[in-house]
Amino acid sequence: MSLPASDTSKQPDNLTTMDLGEVLPRTAEVRDNHLFIGGVDMVKLAREEGTALYVFDEADLRWRMETYREAFRSRYENSDVIYASKAFLNKEVVRIANEEGLCLDVSGGGELACAQMAGFPMEHVFVHGNNKTPAELREAISAGVGRIVVDSRIELARVSEIAGELGVEQAIYMRITPGVEADTHEYIRTGCEDSKFGFTMLDDFAFKCVKDAIEAPNVKLVGFHCHIGSQIFALHSFREAAQVMIEFIARVQKEYGIEIPELDLGGGLGVAYLATDKPSSIDDFAECTTRAVKDFCAEYGVAEPRILVEPGRSLVANAGVTLYTVGILKTLPGIRKYVAIDGGMSDNIRTALYRADYEPVIANKAGEPRTEIVTLCGKHCESGDAVVIDMPIQHPEIGDIACVFTTGAYCSTMSSNYNGQPKPAVVFVKDGVARVVTRRETYADLYARDI
Repeated sequence: MSLPASDTSKQPDNLTTMDLGEVLPRTAEVRDNHLFIGGVDMVKLAREEGTALYVFDEADLRWRMETYREAFRSRYENSDVIYASKAFLNKEVVRIANEEGLCLDVSGGGELACAQMAGFPMEHVFVHGNNKTPAELREAISAGVGRIVVDSRIELARVSEIAGELGVEQAIYMRITPGVEADTHEYIRTGCEDSKFGFTMLDDFAFKCVKDAIEAPNVKLVGFHCHIGSQIFALHSFREAAQVMIEFIARVQKEYGIEIPELDLGGGLGVAYLATDKPSSIDDFAECTTRAVKDFCAEYGVAEPRILVEPGRSLVANAGVTLYTVGILKTLPGIRKYVAIDGGMSDNIRTALYRADYEPVIANKAGEPRTEIVTLCGKHCESGDAVVIDMPIQHPEIGDIACVFTTGAYCSTMSSNYNGQPKPAVVFVKDGVARVVTRRETYADLYARDI
């Protein structure tokens, strides 16, 4: 794996930090040439807590949760917002989601365990995954989770059997693959027919399996779920998915004689990773989704169901940044300028995995223009190890604190210990106070399981 060829024609943009617009956390500001978030000096914080360091703007995070909740409730009273914890998970964000009145989506036993440890109400937990193990299903049903989103006929049989053994009736959704091609990266497109997720609608398979779910003992089919992908800017894809699902509900009601009272339309709203990105707003997403449900319920003659959505990235991505210390500078004339940082693909795999783009600044030069094009490369033993590829930044020097924006989603949760790298700490900042909510890993942590 290596980096793509450098675009030697690319020119610096001369923007300062506050010119970067939507990529910034809501409380970001520049004071005395330093970047502040949540009233906390990022340079001072990096030097006190060490780098690499994940930092979250708690006010931004709470604002997005409140905005989502109110955007949907004001348009469609019978609605709920489910935080997709795979985007970023620790005990504190689970507690905040509960305080803000959100439900919780977990995928796997470890995420469920975090929710339990944080005291999240289990009746508001939705369990996902295309291959939940029997042990994970038993843990979820025993815990009293609100809904299990069943992904296959095999899993349906497992849930039925385990619920029977435990003497309970488990509420379930069926995940339906709606065949909607979302305009996003192929690796995060999940609603098309060639997907490992859900019951395909090809050859009427999903419809036939509804009968199995209705007849299965110890379970109650209360809803359908779909998810068409992630980092989606084009809202028409969500409307198309809603039409497919409402039509499916109408057909189930007509031919099987049962009403489906709940519909989970998944998440996927895109966010700004670059200053030039123009994603749709939370309000636009809520308007599109709720309007589609109302329109198609009227068209197909079905009662309006409880609707749920599952934002993850659009709740946490822009609230989070990652801080690094510059360690090595290396210029290859006519090729690329490398700025080596004390992290990399171990704390942010997205650049290597998706060729993701990010906006960087030097936090101790935040008020200055970005006058150079550089690659922020990591410290790991891979040629493709980089966090930012060929992007503008202020003039870098050894010891500078680099800040990469929009790293709140799918960085911490996809991090690794490659080359024996301890995972970074997580710090929440608010009203001038910084608090460590996940401590930095130690070398002892890395090898505590070895025998």
